[in-house]
Amino acid sequence: MCKPTQTKSEAEKLQKGDEWIPSFDIKSFTKEIKELGERLEQQQGEDDVRHLNKIVGWSNMCAAVGMFTMGMSVNLVSIVALSTWTFSRWTMIAHHTCHGGYDRVHPNKKRWHRFKFAIGSFWRRLADWFDWMMPEAWNVEHNNRHHYNLSELEDPDLVENNLAELRDMKAPLLFKYFYVFVASCTWKWLYYSPNTYKELKLAKWRREGKKIPAGIIASDAVTIKTLLFDKTPFYSLSEFVMVVIGPYLLLHFFILPMPLLFVQQYLGREDMYANAVKNLFLGDILTNLHGFVAVVTNHAGDDMYRFREGCRPFSGSFYLRQVLASVDFSYGTDIVDFLHGWLNYQIEHHMWPNLSMLSYQKSAPFVKEICDRHGVPYVKENVFLRVKKTVDIMVGTSSMKWFPESYEKKFLEVDKLVLAAKKSVKSE
Repeated sequence: MCKPTQTKSEAEKLQKGDEWIPSFDIKSFTKEIKELGERLEQQQGEDDVRHLNKIVGWSNMCAAVGMFTMGMSVNLVSIVALSTWTFSRWTMIAHHTCHGGYDRVHPNKKRWHRFKFAIGSFWRRLADWFDWMMPEAWNVEHNNRHHYNLSELEDPDLVENNLAELRDMKAPLLFKYFYVFVASCTWKWLYYSPNTYKELKLAKWRREGKKIPAGIIASDAVTIKTLLFDKTPFYSLSEFVMVVIGPYLLLHFFILPMPLLFVQQYLGREDMYANAVKNLFLGDILTNLHGFVAVVTNHAGDDMYRFREGCRPFSGSFYLRQVLASVDFSYGTDIVDFLHGWLNYQIEHHMWPNLSMLSYQKSAPFVKEICDRHGVPYVKENVFLRVKKTVDIMVGTSSMKWFPESYEKKFLEVDKLVLAAKKSVKSE
């Protein structure tokens, strides 16, 4: 049992909401979380594959509705369907497959496997998951960097760090809100696509032992603004366009609707191709907004913690941080979860990134019960309330919480002792 001894000076440093920390039993908490994760993984099977197929079917249905109606007129049905198709391909199908959620259970290992899905060739990218981001770059930035550096300075998706310039800007609050709105409509190509590609390049540099040039801070995001107005050593604007966003821009917005050029001639119309391009463009704006609401809000707010040092994956500190730096939204049914992009189980997903979507549905009540029993704050809140808290962080009207430094170090020391004890048992 690990119940840190609290000194008077440490007690005085604790902020409101931190009262649970001194009596927190990290060893017991870790044991229960690990056992639950192992049970969930062992229970995965054919039901998880059928569930994935259902979600793929819903996504394909959105694609069919959008593509069959997009030439008729600029209309809300096409825009929403096309947007949801793109959103679901990313947040549910690609997200969980690229994490390995179906590695063990899916019979088609040539496709539904983290080392096969959407990577290895342009055809796989086009067939499996075609978006503004390169799948290989997403795998590095999200699956590795974000998940194993959550809310540390090395986390590439740390909102408070990435928006430091806006937070510090001496500008009217109304301007800052307008800036956030524009960014939320364009963030996948404005921020996510260039920054994931930077992380891919940076990972290659590290493997090759290449030093980062003086004056370059690896944790700073590379955005469209960086490529247009500043210099980055990672890649050029022309490379970014040709390799990353150019193929998607050309194929998705201009080649995909080309059959309508022939259809409109047959029907004696002149506007079907133009209508489709407009619907695809507006659908992309909407899917950016949808993604912003469901994705960016996962780890930001004045009730979310930040950390100073890294921790060992799947240690006690690791599991604790996934709860303290993540938030769940409303959940429980496939419809609700589909609209959230299955990002409403962020706590559970960060604890066990390689589980299926169905497993997260099963796990959430158990995780909440364990957290409640151990006094760990388990934040579950309406997604639109989280948007407000996230925007407050972005514009600088609120800030995230720092986990008490003394306890951060104590829990890291416990992790080292536990690891040493395991190694000692194995060596005997």
